[in-house]
Amino acid sequence: MDFKQYKSIVYNTIGAAMEVHSELNWGLLEPVYNEAMHLELMERGIAHEVLKSLPCYYKHHKMQKHYQMDIVVENDVIVELKSAAKLIPAHRAQLFNYMRITRKPIGLLINFGQSRLQGERYGLDQTTNECVLLDKNMSIVEVMDENNEDDDNQK
Repeated sequence: MDFKQYKSIVYNTIGAAMEVHSELNWGLLEPVYNEAMHLELMERGIAHEVLKSLPCYYKHHKMQKHYQMDIVVENDVIVELKSAAKLIPAHRAQLFNYMRITRKPIGLLINFGQSRLQGERYGLDQTTNECVLLDKNMSIVEVMDENNEDDDNQK
């Protein structure tokens, strides 16, 4: 899959998160950042939905179960917000599961819980059903393993 087609959407979404972090600083509750992200994305004219309910898939079957995403940008990018002391493997696994079960190609994990905003970009390789870490150019850095307890995947 060519993840580069999402570079502009991801860049603009991360820019919105940077503005929210700059304005509100760090350490507030997640719902505050979620609403602020909604307002910032709206001000920037970026199509998005907050607390978006997405259908789940199993193999080739659409399930009746839905999951609620923090933010979905332009119908393709899941934005999972955190306000945690640090990102942990469970946060990544949550995003990866959301991407797989909803079949969305891009996921952003954004953490407002530190003095410096943390952001990670991931893509879903639908042929292998694996999530891959992406760099700022949307090139694959590595295939992710949710069982990896290493917290140094911040690129």
